[in-house]
Amino acid sequence: MTNAQPLPVAHNEEPSAGLSEDQARVRLREYGFNEIPEKPVSLLRGILKRLWGPIPWMLEVALIFELVLGKVNEPIMIGLWLLFSAAVGGVQERRAQSVLDLLRGRLRVGASVRRDGTWRLVPARELVPGDQIHIGPGDLVPADCTVDDGTIDVDQAVLTGESAVVTCRAGEVIYSASTVRGGQATATVTATGTQSYFGRTAELVRSARAVGHLDQLLFAVVRHLVTIDAVLAALLVAFALWGGADLLTLIPFLLVLVIATVPVTMPAAFTVANAVEARSLARNGILVTGLSAVQEAATMDVLCIDKTGTLTHNRQVVTAIVPVAAESENDVLAWAAAACDEASQGPLELAVLGALRQRSVPTLDRQRLVPFNPATKRSEAYVNRDGQSIRVVLGSPAAVQDLAQPLAGLLDRVEKLAATGARVLAVAVGPEDRLTIRGLVALADTLREDAPALIKALQGLGIRVLMVSGDMLATARTVGRQVGIGDRFGDARTELTDPLRYDGFAHCYPQDKFRLVQVLQHAGHVVGMTGDGVNDAPALKQAEVGIAVSSATDVAKASAQVVLMHPGLADMIAVIHSGRRVYRRMLTWTITKIARTIELAALLVIGYIASGFFVTSLLLIAVLVVLNDIVTITLATDRAWVSPTPEKWNIKDISRIAAIFAAGWLLLGFAIVWIARDALALSVAQIQTLVFVYLIYSAQTTIYLTRVRGRFWSFAPSRYVALATIGNAVIATIMAYFGLLAAPIPATVLCGLMGVVLVATFVLDELKLYFFKRAHALGPLGNLVDGDRHS
Repeated sequence: MTNAQPLPVAHNEEPSAGLSEDQARVRLREYGFNEIPEKPVSLLRGILKRLWGPIPWMLEVALIFELVLGKVNEPIMIGLWLLFSAAVGGVQERRAQSVLDLLRGRLRVGASVRRDGTWRLVPARELVPGDQIHIGPGDLVPADCTVDDGTIDVDQAVLTGESAVVTCRAGEVIYSASTVRGGQATATVTATGTQSYFGRTAELVRSARAVGHLDQLLFAVVRHLVTIDAVLAALLVAFALWGGADLLTLIPFLLVLVIATVPVTMPAAFTVANAVEARSLARNGILVTGLSAVQEAATMDVLCIDKTGTLTHNRQVVTAIVPVAAESENDVLAWAAAACDEASQGPLELAVLGALRQRSVPTLDRQRLVPFNPATKRSEAYVNRDGQSIRVVLGSPAAVQDLAQPLAGLLDRVEKLAATGARVLAVAVGPEDRLTIRGLVALADTLREDAPALIKALQGLGIRVLMVSGDMLATARTVGRQVGIGDRFGDARTELTDPLRYDGFAHCYPQDKFRLVQVLQHAGHVVGMTGDGVNDAPALKQAEVGIAVSSATDVAKASAQVVLMHPGLADMIAVIHSGRRVYRRMLTWTITKIARTIELAALLVIGYIASGFFVTSLLLIAVLVVLNDIVTITLATDRAWVSPTPEKWNIKDISRIAAIFAAGWLLLGFAIVWIARDALALSVAQIQTLVFVYLIYSAQTTIYLTRVRGRFWSFAPSRYVALATIGNAVIATIMAYFGLLAAPIPATVLCGLMGVVLVATFVLDELKLYFFKRAHALGPLGNLVDGDRHS
């Protein structure tokens, strides 16, 4: 009843008359059970595995250094974070295992199999290649098989995402997990378990892994900071050796440099920032099951959108009725409905009968119904009209035309309707041996009302949208034009080498969607994927941002990192906005981290070389680290800009602007040390206190300088950021004035220091604006120049 294409043909064996039980046992040992084997991983092993690797090593080295220095609080904090991140990773692995459990559950069915010449019912997991099985209406196909005898209609939506019914005849392949909608057939099993088409989909889900961009960013930041610290440490050691100083006195400060380099709070800061946005999204009906997807949404520049169930409702409706001769549209619809079997619950039958009810067209007095026969591609009915028995035939235009009187121009009309992406049925009516064609009925999957607006909004955010569909090229092109994506569609089976040449792909099956995401990722793109079916699960899991729509299957939802609970797709925009807010907050953190690390390291080393003493103490540096980490966490709540284009982490550009801030604060820091020693005649202990307060003041104002693209006062921070930054400045001032853990400083000196820092903040703000204007919107910092929205 449709012209839908079957899945690609797999290798198959010659049909057999069935196996003996002995043969079945031998093959069962050879091929294994017809199921996806479980590979459980204990939670403890999953956690321990995540404590071994480059990033954990850095944190573990930092922990050891802290213990060597005799500290307690810092090692506890590092240890807790290591365990927390490892536990989160272990839970995510368990979550992936739940996806496989759902897929395995689809194979736990029974099968009618011929063994030793007799038919019997056995568990589907015991099927082996070579078994002869029988399948009929309502059956779930238990394994890949080749039809030996009979003709059946199968629904492959679970595999392809398309609701079209496919007719399979002798010699053609049927894939496991398809559903038989009509007809009867015997078939020979060709593949079972993980070797079946459905099993390979499950294996794709098992192997799918999104690229970890946070780890890459962390390494880049650490690499830059380690390089700077190594140069400064070498300079310090060389000076000490040249001056004959005791190197043992330098060890504590060298350890401080190393510890300050490792961004211990960076993963925690990202986690908190993502969690804050995830909680906000949850209040609006968007569930985030993988926190990393929030931050990845900021840099996502390509989004692959599944057509069926995402851009469309996955529901066939009558889109056009073309009467012939004197018939009206309602007459044609009534004739067509007479030949539809509501009990079959087929998508095309339901569409025709739904249109009949919607138009309130009276039903005809049907005397007899001949259900749809896949072999003849038609259904028939006999109705009583004015006391006469009239034959009605509904089916493919070619099949109906063979029975009816020739109609000139019929094929042209059919091709015109098919060009819209619709499936076309013909209706013929008349006496038993003199049928005349009365009209054509076109059916298609309907677009979601918000789909065109969504595509326009996504494109307005600078995201390249690709549509993926298991449908034919003509249908895909039609839908692509209707939603505003375009009509340059390629065939996913042969044209995935350069995906961005196209607006989308037709004939997309699970492995094609999975490969499309991988090809885009290998080309340097951050990829999002939306979907609703089992066939989308591997690609959803592989993509950095996998989004399952509200109508998605359990498997799709378990594979995705984001689940939309409301119908429609508008909530995808909220996910992108959230990601770009997280990016802006973490960009502030990253620039500030690099700037203050350079400032602290250079001030200690160059200050020691110039003055012969360390310009602040180890104890005060420890306090400095704790106070700054408090602000780091509160940045997750900050108000932030939303960029109109995808963001991009460019560590070189970030380092440049951080270096400008660090250089400015360093020059001022050296001037303060010189004034404090020579003009104010402060003691070494007082100078160390003054520099501590200065480092606190400059770190807080750097946050305000980096968090906005314009003047630092142009966009107010969140309440928590304001309280944390002001609180840090107040705490440092109180410590310095009352001599808590430090030598006391006169109030007049503290007030003068605060005034100098404020003046310097305005000067650095001007330098920042000049730098951004020179950048001309290149990279993430260029985005700071152009006008964005804020929230």
